[in-house]
Amino acid sequence: MKNHNLAVALITSLLFSGAALAQNADAAAAVQRDANQQQRIEQGLQSGQLSTKEAGKLEGQEKRIDKMEARDMKNGTVSAKEQAKINAAQNRESAAITADKHNDVKGNPASKSSERMQADVQRNVNQENRIENGLQSGQLNNKQAGSLERGQAHVDAKESAAAANGHVSAKEQASIQHSENHQSRRIKHKKQG
Repeated sequence: MKNHNLAVALITSLLFSGAALAQNADAAAAVQRDANQQQRIEQGLQSGQLSTKEAGKLEGQEKRIDKMEARDMKNGTVSAKEQAKINAAQNRESAAITADKHNDVKGNPASKSSERMQADVQRNVNQENRIENGLQSGQLNNKQAGSLERGQAHVDAKESAAAANGHVSAKEQASIQHSENHQSRRIKHKKQG
C-alpha cells in the first residue's frame, strides 16, 4: 500500500511539474518573440529603415504587449485564450515593424538620437533574453516573468515617450538607462531568489 501511495504521489508530482514546464515553455516562447521583435527594431534603426520616431511608436506597441503578458502571467498560468491574444498582438507588431521598415520614411543611423535609441533597444533585447533564459532554466516562474514583463513595459513606455518627437536627448536617455538599470537588478534578484 505504501508503494502504491508513493507511486501515485510521484506520478502526480511529475504531471504537475510537466504542466509547469509546459507553461514556462509557452511563456518563454512569448518572451523570446519579444526579444526578436526588439532585435528587428534595432536592426531597422541601424540600417536607416526606421526613423527614431517610428521606433518610438513601435516601442509603444511593445509596451502594450509586455503589459498583456504581465497581466496574463500574473497568476502563474497563461490560458490558451490568453496565449492566442498575445500571439495576435505580436503578429500585429511584426506586421507594423515590416510596414515601417519598408515605407518611404528613412532614419539617420549615425545621428546621436538614433544611436541613443539603438543602444536602448539593444538593452531591451538583452533584458528579454535574460527573462527568457530564466524561464527556460527554471530560475524564473511565470509569475516572476510577468512581474519582469511589467518592468519591460515601463522601459518601453519611456522609450516611446522620448522618441515621440523623433529625437531622444541625452537627458531622456539617462532617464531610460536609469529604468533599465533598475530592471536589470530586478531580473538578477528574481533569478537568484
